[in-house]
Amino acid sequence: MDSNLDALALLGLGISFFILVTGCANMVLMAVLWVLYMSLVNVGQIWYSFGWESQLLETGFLGIFLCPLWTLSRLPRKTPPPQIVLWGFRWLIFRIMLGAGLIKIRGDRCWQDLTCMDFHYETQPVPNPVAYFLHRSPWWVHRFETLSNHFLELVVPFFIFLGRRMCILHGALQILFQVVLIISGNLSFLNWLTIIPSVACFDDATLGFLFPSGPGSLKNQVLKMQKEKAQGAWPTLRYGPGCMVRQTVNLALGVLVAWLSIPVVLNLLSPKQVMNTSFSPLRIVNTYGAFGSITRERTEVILQGTASPNASAPDAVWEDYEFKCKPGDLRRRPCLISPYHHRLDWLMWFAAFQTYEQHEWVIHLAGKLLANDAKALSLLALNPFADRAPPRWVRGEHYRYKFSRPGGPHAADGKWWIRKRIGPYFPPLSLRDLKGYFRSREWPYPELE
Repeated sequence: MDSNLDALALLGLGISFFILVTGCANMVLMAVLWVLYMSLVNVGQIWYSFGWESQLLETGFLGIFLCPLWTLSRLPRKTPPPQIVLWGFRWLIFRIMLGAGLIKIRGDRCWQDLTCMDFHYETQPVPNPVAYFLHRSPWWVHRFETLSNHFLELVVPFFIFLGRRMCILHGALQILFQVVLIISGNLSFLNWLTIIPSVACFDDATLGFLFPSGPGSLKNQVLKMQKEKAQGAWPTLRYGPGCMVRQTVNLALGVLVAWLSIPVVLNLLSPKQVMNTSFSPLRIVNTYGAFGSITRERTEVILQGTASPNASAPDAVWEDYEFKCKPGDLRRRPCLISPYHHRLDWLMWFAAFQTYEQHEWVIHLAGKLLANDAKALSLLALNPFADRAPPRWVRGEHYRYKFSRPGGPHAADGKWWIRKRIGPYFPPLSLRDLKGYFRSREWPYPELE
């Protein structure tokens, strides 16, 4: 299975690299990319349960229909991007932003009293260094941030339907908003991905300044084609089988998106709105949303191991495992990883404000650590038992984390975080303790390496 998944990922990487470098794509290549990622999402279970996986699939599905069927050309003359696909992208960004805005208003009270940003920077899944300083902004800055968020997510999306200038303004504001989110948080590739449908709000005249206009350039070719068309020199398109098929496909796409949008629109209108949900197995049209509730305190699960034969002994030395990005070591600077996604670190954030019974995979991970499993340890930044015998016991400790105050005594001591122990998250476990637990869930029993 691992080699098969690696093969899918490498094939997708190769095709994507070709398209990126050459600037050429067709429906076949784009469809293959979509199928490959759909396969990964379907077998990925909880590791691919994030809302932006569906968003990437929907974006990729629409991207298929931007391209000619077979032709590999940077500027295909006979297959301009269909308007119905451009409006599909606009409909996508409209739903993304409005869904995010509505879930906030209907969700956490702090979005209504404008206090959510007092907590967000500190309690978001994986804070970055900028968030450390933004968290200490004056209260009125946080109120302005929250009001701006409501304006951008609840009002600006309707600009799409108010003519060319307002549509362009919508695209510019949403891209600026996503850039601010990229700077202030490690929200994976979500914000980068959300910029893509916003580009559909611009036309050639708006984006032309971004492209060089020398002889032979794409911009020069487009201007020549436009001039020929304006002078009537553009060849009359014959409505042959290919053209009829293209029009039929575009019409079918419009009908499909409209039909699949019905439950999505009903969800947006419902007071019981759900976010990041797919109403069809192919995830062609989905509902989105983010941060419908804001946690007021940051809690972290710290995994620890000991080589002591007695886990309860007062002299047992417990050593911390360190993850690649999530808070752990108080002196480690918050990481900066966007658009990369450390999936395990994100899932540990979810696990921290629930119980291990609700996240049984944490116990599965503990079993892997007890066996010094190389693949599991490759997902971590620090294994305290590297080049040593594996731990005899592993436990989970629950801590409350807070940013240190810039310029304060903890920061002067090099600490970005301060923490206080809440209690045990799960008790000390040995491989022998987990044998029945693994067998009852039909998990492969870890073997010592």
